[in-house]
Amino acid sequence: MHSAGLLRDGGGRVSAACGCEHDEPETTSGEEAEEAARPWWRDRGIMVPVFSGVAFLTGLVLEWAGLEVPALVLFWIGLLLGASTFTPGAIRKLFKGKLGIGLLMTISAVGAVILGYVEEAAALAFLYSIAEALEDKAMDRARGGLRALLKLVPETATIRRDGASVEVPAKDLAVGQLMLVRPGERIATDGIVRTGRSSLDTSAITGESIPVEVEPGDTVSAGAINTAGALEVETTAAGTDNSLTTIVDLVEKAQAEKGDRARLADRIARPLVPGVLILAALVAIIGSLLGDPELWITRALVVLVAASPCALAISVPLTVVAAIGSASKFGVIIKSGAVFERFGVIRHVAVDKTGTLTRNEPAVTAVLTAEGVTEKQALAWAAALEQHSTHPLAAAITAAAPGAPAADGVTEQAGHGIEGTLDGARITVGSPRWLDAGTLGEQVAGLEEQGMTVVIVHRDGTPVAAIGVRDELRPEVPEVVRTLAAQGIGVTMLTGDNARTARALAAQAGIGDVRAELRPEDKAAAIAELGEKGAVAMIGDGINDAPALAAADIGIAMGATGSDAAIESADVAFTGHDLRLLPRAFDHARRGRHIINQNIILSLLIITALLPLALFGVLGLAAVVLVHEIAEVVVILNGLRAARTPKSAA
Repeated sequence: MHSAGLLRDGGGRVSAACGCEHDEPETTSGEEAEEAARPWWRDRGIMVPVFSGVAFLTGLVLEWAGLEVPALVLFWIGLLLGASTFTPGAIRKLFKGKLGIGLLMTISAVGAVILGYVEEAAALAFLYSIAEALEDKAMDRARGGLRALLKLVPETATIRRDGASVEVPAKDLAVGQLMLVRPGERIATDGIVRTGRSSLDTSAITGESIPVEVEPGDTVSAGAINTAGALEVETTAAGTDNSLTTIVDLVEKAQAEKGDRARLADRIARPLVPGVLILAALVAIIGSLLGDPELWITRALVVLVAASPCALAISVPLTVVAAIGSASKFGVIIKSGAVFERFGVIRHVAVDKTGTLTRNEPAVTAVLTAEGVTEKQALAWAAALEQHSTHPLAAAITAAAPGAPAADGVTEQAGHGIEGTLDGARITVGSPRWLDAGTLGEQVAGLEEQGMTVVIVHRDGTPVAAIGVRDELRPEVPEVVRTLAAQGIGVTMLTGDNARTARALAAQAGIGDVRAELRPEDKAAAIAELGEKGAVAMIGDGINDAPALAAADIGIAMGATGSDAAIESADVAFTGHDLRLLPRAFDHARRGRHIINQNIILSLLIITALLPLALFGVLGLAAVVLVHEIAEVVVILNGLRAARTPKSAA
């Protein structure tokens, strides 16, 4: 994949201006952001249906006042305005062989006009257009998150060439070059460390908050930040074909596969539209051959209107708008109607560990000390040095010993640790790979088995303490897992962290299915495997989660501080980090789907009852339209129940 194509695909997106029957013109992310921010009174997609309604209601007032001709003109204006939002798109899709609710609504309106019921046709066009417009407005969103992925790759990189350091564009990097990565710089492409030791911030790739120590022979990924010593890295991937571009490719493919999924109402319309058209044609043709052509053609048009799922077309988007608006009030942003409909059938959730199940804030969780040393002393000695470091582990230790005095003569050895002088004693703090744990060795191994990262403290060359640091589980997680199980939803942990840490935290959370040491593509593959058994949701907050979020039936981005790429790839976004939103959101979506199903069943029952009555002339068009309008009121009132905010489920 080439970077130019990525930037184009990452920035160019499509959006529907006025409902699901419209073609989707390409726009830039900037244009979409401007459109999403536009107030409703300047939004054509909203104002056209509004003017359609104004014309229709004014026409009703004039009709009641006895002004028939002005009323008829206004009905025509309302009809044309409302129909303009869905009829052109329905016709274009018809020529492409695609059938939808919009086509049936168009045919119904035309049939009503032919029979002289312009008022009823105007009401139909207005109600359908405003319902679709409200749904679109509720789901407008800006895109462009994939472009944020590529910003993780620096524009330039420094390579060794003929003994000199040469700066080249990152996109021109080739396999086999020797790349110099200074402290504070991002790695431009994948490679293997040849010289130097350092700590890498790989949170953008693996999602892990604790840096990884690297030394010669270790592999490194594009986008990781070198936090300590200088490294020389031999490139193993070109600048335009590395782990980050692979993530973008995975996300785009998953989104394309998911983008074709039709709304529930349209899936019902696919067999219904041709069936209704064939039935009406048969009534007109056979009736004309056996009786009065005018009578049977009229009756065929009445059958056409009777079979139109008006209540279905209006109630489903209205229910979705009500439910999505309600969800946003308790911190759940649902990005489309199709997403909301799928949300209600999820039976399994895959959960990222870092930042989702955990706080993403490493903290001291255990302190081991040698004889004669207190925990307070050990933390104070370590903090005296660590306050000079920017390492996340250092921040955790410093926070655990506030007010500790600063050490003198502090020096840091990249990839190993830090040492300095405090009260005349030489204090050294570092990795167990560098410093001997002494008599604490067996206990240190136990801490590591519990998923902690351990640092050893030496005083004048003697091991005196070991400090365990871990990104702790969010307190609500065990309760949330139990609640999901009670709802019949299984849970799997997916993480890029080591298996030991993952198993320890999963045991605390009550999660039995744990898959660790996964790269982004591995997470996407795990989602595909879980999806074979039923609808699956993925919840995460990092760039490394983006492919899995896009591949899942429902992708949920965790927290307003989640990466742009994660939020872009997801279908649902939580504005906060409280995981109790998850079972609450599932409960809300299931309830909304039940209401949608009720309205669908009622709509289909009405059609089933009206068809024979219209076919045999028991009901004329006026009666059929009256029944439809009563049904619309019933399903609208039922749909509005979805606006009720659910109580916390956990």
